[in-house]
Amino acid sequence: MTTSGWIDLDGVANMRDVGGLPTTDGGTVATGRLLRSDNLQDLSDADIERLVEQVGVTDIVDLRSNVEVQIEGPGPLQARDLATHHRHSMFRDDEVEVDAADALVLPWSKSAKGKRPAPVRRDDDFWASHYLGYLADRPDSVLGALGVIADARGATIVHCAAGKDRTGTVVGMALSVAGVSDDDVVADYVRTGERIEAVVARLMERPAYADVLRDQPMSHHVPRPETMARILTVLREQHGGATGWLVENGWSDADVARLRDRLRA
Repeated sequence: MTTSGWIDLDGVANMRDVGGLPTTDGGTVATGRLLRSDNLQDLSDADIERLVEQVGVTDIVDLRSNVEVQIEGPGPLQARDLATHHRHSMFRDDEVEVDAADALVLPWSKSAKGKRPAPVRRDDDFWASHYLGYLADRPDSVLGALGVIADARGATIVHCAAGKDRTGTVVGMALSVAGVSDDDVVADYVRTGERIEAVVARLMERPAYADVLRDQPMSHHVPRPETMARILTVLREQHGGATGWLVENGWSDADVARLRDRLRA
């Protein structure tokens, strides 16, 4: 993987364009199509102008839970109606209680203990188990998020809180459909680790996350390559890859081709 992709703004720590990633058939992912990010609450006026006028952002996929959105409120791009906002929570918010500890995948959070039954264990890797839970519990949201990317007029920003777990799952699937190798999907996922301290520092200033992050070791937040590698392995072994998962969950071959073609240069 040779692309840098970082988009340095005042109000985010973890935004990058995945354009430039190579595909296994010798192509590349197009720039200005898919951006991944941490939360967008703190974007400055200069950030907004750059994203809308220069980068060409037209759509935002917000993967945060209902409680996060209720506490944090709309980001400035949504509040000013400068991009189309699409809500696709990765949790069954209407059926189970979800708090910031769940959303940030914090296994040692005091607030998460004793409040609800333990989540279904889907894999021996703790984080992979959660990511597979997104696919099992909210296939509609995964399909919806990928559909936005496929149909957007301009660039789509996919974000959650940190831009690591939920965003990593959706973006990893999109890149896999585009023909990016497993190794490069994993490498893109772990790049969040380059800025994880800044990401956590930002979240510590936000009302939805400060309490649950206060006692968490920084090492917990660093993305591990084996987690995304495991997701890709499970998808391949059980579904024939990300494309197979999409077809099993209702997409046609034409839908898959639309996403793939949208992402490729």
